[in-house]
Amino acid sequence: MTEVTLFRSDDLLGIVPPGAPTVLDDAPEHDVMVLEVVGGHLSWSVLSGQAIPAAIIDDLDAAQEWIWAIYGEPVALAVADYRGGRVELPARPELPRLIGQAWRLGYAHWAARWWPASTLDGIAALDGAALEQDIAELTEQCEMLVDGADDPFEPPRTANTAVRQSDYALAAGGDGRGAVLTLDRGVAGWDWRDCPPGLLDASEHAVTWELARDAGLTIARVTVVAAPGLTGPVPAHLRPRARIAEAAEIELELTGDAWVGQTPVAGEESVTVEVYVPGVATPGGDERDGLEIRTRIREFAAHRLRRAAEPETGAFDAPLRAEIAAAAEDSDF
Repeated sequence: MTEVTLFRSDDLLGIVPPGAPTVLDDAPEHDVMVLEVVGGHLSWSVLSGQAIPAAIIDDLDAAQEWIWAIYGEPVALAVADYRGGRVELPARPELPRLIGQAWRLGYAHWAARWWPASTLDGIAALDGAALEQDIAELTEQCEMLVDGADDPFEPPRTANTAVRQSDYALAAGGDGRGAVLTLDRGVAGWDWRDCPPGLLDASEHAVTWELARDAGLTIARVTVVAAPGLTGPVPAHLRPRARIAEAAEIELELTGDAWVGQTPVAGEESVTVEVYVPGVATPGGDERDGLEIRTRIREFAAHRLRRAAEPETGAFDAPLRAEIAAAAEDSDF
């Protein structure tokens, strides 16, 4: 049985299991999924394995339509009589099936933004049409929760969610000149918060760079593996850039299955490379524990695909149609 804590923050009421993320958190991690519902927001950690969500409520009268279903009648009564302080109560859901449907709806929207598709890591991409079908079906099943909500999904980090390949515009090819002398090279990942989905391979080995001497200049070259299946076109405002330490910035161009670019730089020391899309994130931001959480999400996604190969239907976190389709095609990935 899950315990939940009732508390008030300004004009908002929280119903939160231990350690669960909420929309009040300053900087949610990559694994946080959020569902806007009637009267508030539900949130889960994708990695926690817990079905019971946290709730932050801004319209108590509206939210009472579903609080009893998600947390049980004792919690609903306690919320109605709440006078302040922190109150701990057991959650006894009246409609456990609805909780699973809500989790899967939130997860489907999360996967549209954060699924770590990678050719390098062998994590198959999820088909956008199948994912949309999952979302439509689950939205209908969750009508009690989301009917009347302005937007059933509110992303935790950026308004640029679920970029569609059909919205892209073709980018020109890169400069293929060879360098006379390679001075240094490196391999790195990128902060997933800094680019919309569907542009870059999610691997920690997706970004490669080198410094080279060519015609008396020091040239920095950056190559980033494109997301699986990305062939263009990509509009200019969605094309990623690479910042080379504090020295220079490169506008990358899609050439085949990679984003490439180069620029002259001062000096011949090793560099750091940040890849981002303007307007999505600010280069130089604090990534905190990004590498660790990305590693855990890759392991989670690989596990989900293994489950989807032999899908079960009874679990609250049963595989989505999009995951089952991806697992079926994984042998050709």
